[in-house]
Amino acid sequence: MIEFAHNPVMLEECMDGLNLRSGGVYFDGTLGGGGHSFEILRRTAPDGRLIATDLDDSAIAAAKKRLEPFTGRFSIYKSNFKNFSEALEEAGIDKLNGVILDFGVSSFQLDEVSRGFSYMKDAPLDMRMDWQSPFSAKDVINGYSERALEEVIRKYGEEKFSARIAQNIVKRREQKEFETTGELAEIVEKSIPAKFRQNGPCARKTFQAIRIEVNGELDGLAQAVKDLTLRLDKGGRICVLTFHSLEDRIVKNVFRDLASDCICDKSLPVCVCGKKKEIELITHKPLTASSEETEKNSRSKCAKLRIAEKV
Repeated sequence: MIEFAHNPVMLEECMDGLNLRSGGVYFDGTLGGGGHSFEILRRTAPDGRLIATDLDDSAIAAAKKRLEPFTGRFSIYKSNFKNFSEALEEAGIDKLNGVILDFGVSSFQLDEVSRGFSYMKDAPLDMRMDWQSPFSAKDVINGYSERALEEVIRKYGEEKFSARIAQNIVKRREQKEFETTGELAEIVEKSIPAKFRQNGPCARKTFQAIRIEVNGELDGLAQAVKDLTLRLDKGGRICVLTFHSLEDRIVKNVFRDLASDCICDKSLPVCVCGKKKEIELITHKPLTASSEETEKNSRSKCAKLRIAEKV
């Protein structure tokens, strides 16, 4: 097995966005290999504290090793960040000074063949972030109806050929169930008209969609981002890195709502909703990676960073 390695995207922008300070309490909801967490702990020495969550056992093991120099200042929980309240309660934390969420799939997860995330390498059809979960990509591809498959691929992959792909998946599995990513990628490629296959493999959107479905990545995302933002102490910052338009849209809408005062119909003479703004937007438009970073790390090209501060 290859070593769990993950170079955080837009690291300096995230650290600057968090406005780190010694003695602060920070939450990394998507720990990964610990890249963001390491920098948070290093820059908040000697007494900054970190609470982190992740579902991937390999990530947690790698992060614990990486964060050893800061033993005593961090706590890691195997959990979905959406269940952050349980982790904070166990850690005895009420308010936070900063939150970071990085929704990118790590290089390790993409490059480790056995994980089945990549359409570029043939592997078991898996895609689970949490290997203890009983539900995998194989269950989606072999078990969902044609209509359900089409909806997943269209909604989460924003794939305009979703209907044709779903139809061909169902036809293929009537002869033999799908076992590997290579089999799925082959069907996807055959489902897309030749003129749209000129720029290389076309399975990315479908694989993204299946991964999102398997891991429930967008389920409850808006509520979790909102609730985490509201757990910030006054002046606390939240930084959210997204890697596709669906995630970014959700975060954008949550921040916009929290940054709004009265939401009454403008025709009313006075406010009756009583809503008060909860945050200030630090980034009115998302930050993107520099040209230098995108040259070194192609996976940073689609990253968007939104930052907000609790008022």
